[in-house]
Amino acid sequence: MSHIRLTIVDELATLTIANPPQNRIDMQMVDELAATLEEIARGRARALLVHAEGPDFSFGGDIVAWPNMTSRELRTLFESYMATFNRFERLPIPTVVAVQGLCFGGGLELAVRADVIFAGETARFGHPEQSIGIVKLLGGVYRVAERAGRSRAIEWALTSEQVPAVADADLLAEATAFAGKVGKGPTLAHAAHKALLRIWTTGGVAAADEALSDIAMPLFETADVKLALQTSVEAFLAAKPRPAFSFKGQ
Repeated sequence: MSHIRLTIVDELATLTIANPPQNRIDMQMVDELAATLEEIARGRARALLVHAEGPDFSFGGDIVAWPNMTSRELRTLFESYMATFNRFERLPIPTVVAVQGLCFGGGLELAVRADVIFAGETARFGHPEQSIGIVKLLGGVYRVAERAGRSRAIEWALTSEQVPAVADADLLAEATAFAGKVGKGPTLAHAAHKALLRIWTTGGVAAADEALSDIAMPLFETADVKLALQTSVEAFLAAKPRPAFSFKGQ
């Protein structure tokens, strides 16, 4: 079954993501997306709307096969994803993404490449990668920084949460609790995010794209990721919630 559908009416191309129930991004979807973008680039469309079927835009990448893949295979996979997502970003026509429900991981990395994002009242955006000890693998963290600022980008990268404003009376307690929580997280992933943001700050998106694989791929060899990724896949296949992990920063 196709994961991507394209219709063109009155020079408006509409691309529908259809991989229910979570619209997870896998190689089939990316291959179909690449072919669809080629068709759009060669066609008569003058604008592109992207939306997804179901209650959620996308939970992000399909991680089921990752624990059994070598570092070379993973790098090849993610570089293929990056090339296709960048092709979407570089389309010479206006691009709009309509988001409802959860927009996480690779789904967010696709959405932030659009010219404009329309967010429904149920839309929730986030970086879940740190919950398994890795970084955003398709350039999402520094693209969020480009659009929303460095502070918001690192806040999302460190927490995978939407962080509300804090009352002055609670400021110190909240800040202390936050620092404690981050300190128990995937330390190496946090360091990688900071390194990527530094590269983006000095060299821009292209420089960060160039450095991403060299910074991100070693994380897959860490004890934290090997434990968290395999356990997450087992939980997913068993239809159980992903457990919380006690990261060691190793």
